[in-house]
Amino acid sequence: MGLQPVEFSDCYLDSPWFRERIRAHEAELERTNKFIKELIKDGKNLIAATKSLSAAQRKFAHSLRDFKFEFIGDAETDDERCIDASLREFSNFLKNLEEQREIMALSVTETLIKPLEKFRKEQLGAVKEEKKKFDKETEKNYSLIDKHLNLSAKKKDSHLQEADIQVEQNRQHFYELSLEYVCKLQEIQERKKFEFVEPTRNRFEGTRSEVEELMNKIRQNPKDHKRASQFTAEGYLYVQEKRPAPFGSSWVKHYCMYRKTAKRLNMIPFEHRSGGKLGDGDIVFLKECTKRHTDSIDRRFCFDVEVADRPGVSLTMQAFSEEERKQWLEALGGKEALFHSFNRAIPRQEGSAQLDKMGFTILRKCINAVETRGINDQGLYRVVGVSSKVQRLLSMLMDVKTCNEVDLESSVDWEVKTITSALKQYLRSLPEPLMTYELHGHFIVPAKSGSPESRVNAIHFLVHKLPEKNKEMLDILVKHLTNVSNHSKQNLMTVANLGVVFGPTLMRPQEETVAAIMDLKFQNIVVEILIENHEKIFRTLPDAVFPEPTSLSTSPPNAPPRQSKRPGQRNKRPMAVYNLCLELEDGNGPNPPKEDTPTSSLDSLSSPSPTTATVHGPPGPDKNHLLTDRESFGEWATTVPSLTRSPMVQWLNLQSPTTPSSKPAAPPSSPKLSAFPLSPPTTTVDKPPESITNRKARAVYPCEAEHSSELSFEIGAVFEDVQTSREPGWLEGTLNGKRGLIPQNYVKLL
Repeated sequence: MGLQPVEFSDCYLDSPWFRERIRAHEAELERTNKFIKELIKDGKNLIAATKSLSAAQRKFAHSLRDFKFEFIGDAETDDERCIDASLREFSNFLKNLEEQREIMALSVTETLIKPLEKFRKEQLGAVKEEKKKFDKETEKNYSLIDKHLNLSAKKKDSHLQEADIQVEQNRQHFYELSLEYVCKLQEIQERKKFEFVEPTRNRFEGTRSEVEELMNKIRQNPKDHKRASQFTAEGYLYVQEKRPAPFGSSWVKHYCMYRKTAKRLNMIPFEHRSGGKLGDGDIVFLKECTKRHTDSIDRRFCFDVEVADRPGVSLTMQAFSEEERKQWLEALGGKEALFHSFNRAIPRQEGSAQLDKMGFTILRKCINAVETRGINDQGLYRVVGVSSKVQRLLSMLMDVKTCNEVDLESSVDWEVKTITSALKQYLRSLPEPLMTYELHGHFIVPAKSGSPESRVNAIHFLVHKLPEKNKEMLDILVKHLTNVSNHSKQNLMTVANLGVVFGPTLMRPQEETVAAIMDLKFQNIVVEILIENHEKIFRTLPDAVFPEPTSLSTSPPNAPPRQSKRPGQRNKRPMAVYNLCLELEDGNGPNPPKEDTPTSSLDSLSSPSPTTATVHGPPGPDKNHLLTDRESFGEWATTVPSLTRSPMVQWLNLQSPTTPSSKPAAPPSSPKLSAFPLSPPTTTVDKPPESITNRKARAVYPCEAEHSSELSFEIGAVFEDVQTSREPGWLEGTLNGKRGLIPQNYVKLL
C-alpha cells in the first residue's frame, strides 16, 4: 500500500498517527535520496568507464590507421591496396563510433546526472531544512506548553494572562509551520514524478494548486474544517500519576480519545520531544467528571475523572487551556459543560436546490434544450457560461412562478453554454451529491481495483443501492451523457472528457481533504463506467448475492503481457495510466472552472470485457490496476480509530492464481484476471475471431517496437486496415503510413 495522505486539519490535533504518517513520508524521501545518490554514482562510474573504453578504442583506431604492409617490388598489388583501404575505413568507423559515444555520454550527463543532482540538492535538501525547522518548533512549542502548565495558579492574574497570550501565539505559529511542512511533503512526493517523467507536469501543477487552496482555507478557518471523528472528544491531556512517598507525583502527557456512547476513555502516553515515542495505552470507563478549582490544586485547567470499573480511583487531568478544559468537561458530562459539541462538524449550508418534482423539471428542460439545439457544439459541458446569466437562469427555473415561462428549446435569449452551466450548477447545489455521501467511498473502491468487467458489476450493484429519486435522476442524466458521447466526433466530448466534467459534480466527498483530492481521478472513472454501460446498469437488475471472500490481494494484478514473436523473448508489462485525457481547445470560450479540468483516465480503463456472449472481436485486455487496502496502525488497533476496510472490499476479491476461475479459459497470449464469480460460466467461450479484415483499432497501452517489423505507438493511436497476422497473438496494421505488427492485446478494435 502507498503512503497515507497527511491531512492539513490533523496539524491542529497533532495526534500520534499524524506523526506516524509524517515519519512515513520522511522515510520515503530518505529512501529516494539514497536511490538518487546511488544512481548518480553508478551513472558517473558508467561515464568514466565509457571514457576509458573510448580512449582505448581511439588508440586502437589510430594504430590501425598508421599500420601499413611492406610490399615487395616497386608497386602494390590490388590485394595490398584493398587491405590498406579496409584498415583505414575500419579506423575511421571506430573514430566516428567514439565521437557518437562521446556525444551520448555528454547527453547522459546533461539530461540525467545534472537534473538528478539538482533535484537532490534543491528539492530534497529544502525538505530536509523544513524538517529541521519543524522538529525545532515542535521542541519549542511543547516545552513552552509544559512550562506554562507548571505555573502556579496563585500567581497574579496579569502575569497568567500574559503567559496565556504568549503560549497561544506560539501555538498558532507552530500550526502555521506544520501546515507549510505538510504541504511541502505532499508537493515533493508529487514533484518526484514529473522530475523523472516530464509529461506528468500538468497533473502535478493541478494537484499542487488544489492542495494549496485547501491549506489556505483551513488556515483561515481551522474550526470550520475539523474532520468528522468517531470520538466525542480527542486531544492531549496531562494525567497526574501518583507515586509512593516521598516521590510525590508526576504529570505525563497522554493522547486521549473519548466515546460518549460507551463512556470509554482511551489514553496513550506520547511525548513529541522523544522522537514521538508511544507508551502503553490504557482504557477506562467514565463514571463522573468534576471540575477542579485552584483552591484544591495549584495548577490551572484541571478536572477529575472518576473511573467506573475501578472503585475509589480518581484521575486528575489537565487541559492545555481554559477553553479546552470547558470542551472536555462538556464532552465528559462535567457540571460546567457548555452547550456546543466538542467535535461537532459545522453544518453545511443547504442550497435551495432539492431533489423534488421541480428538480426533475429543471433537469428535463435543460437536457431537452441541449439535445435539440446544441448536441454537436464543440466543448459541450466543458465551455462554461457567464456566471451572472447562469445564476439568473437557474433562479428563474427554480421559481415555481417563472419556471414554466422559460423557453429553452427555441429561445435565443439563453445560449447552450448557459443552459449546460445551469444544469451543472443545479446538481452542485443539491444538499447531497446525486450519488450520496454514504456510498461515495463504496463507489471509489471498485474504480481503484479489479478487472473492467468486475468494475462494471460493482458499480451496477451500487447504483441500485441509491435512493429511488437519486437513481431515477442519475438514469435520466447518464442517458443524456451517453447521447452526448455518441456525437463526440462533432462535439469532441468523449466519455473520458464527460467523466472529467461530471465526476466532481456527481460524487462530491463529504469532507474536503488531501485524500479526496487524490481520489478525483477515480470519481471520473466511475462516471465513465456509468456512461459506457448505461443500458446494463439502469435497465437490468444486479446479482443479489455476492460470495464472501477471505481476503483482498495486496499486490496489483498483472497487465497483459507482450506476445513475443521470438522464443525466449522477455515479455514487457504495459504501464498503468490513469490520467491521459486530451485537452479541448476553445479559443473563444472562457477558461473552464477547475472542476472541469481533465484529470480523467482513458476510456479503456472502464471498458468491460465480454463474458457471457460470443464476441465479434478480440477480448479487451485486462488493465493494470492499483489495489488499495486500509490498515490500522499496528498495535494501536484496539485502542485507536483504525482505518477500517470498506464493506465493499468484502466482495472485491481477486482470486489467487491457484484458485480456479469461473471464467472460461482465455487465449494464452492474453491471460485474464479472475473476475468476481458473479454467475455460473456460460457455455459460450470467449475467443478471438478466426480472421480480422479491414478494421480500425485504438491502442490502449503504449508499445515500443523491438524489431523493424513491429510498430511503436502511444496510447490512443488509431490503426487503419487492421488484419489478423500469421504470427499468433499479433495483428497487422497501418499507422502514419507505416505498416507493421501490433500486439493483439495492446489494442481495442473499433
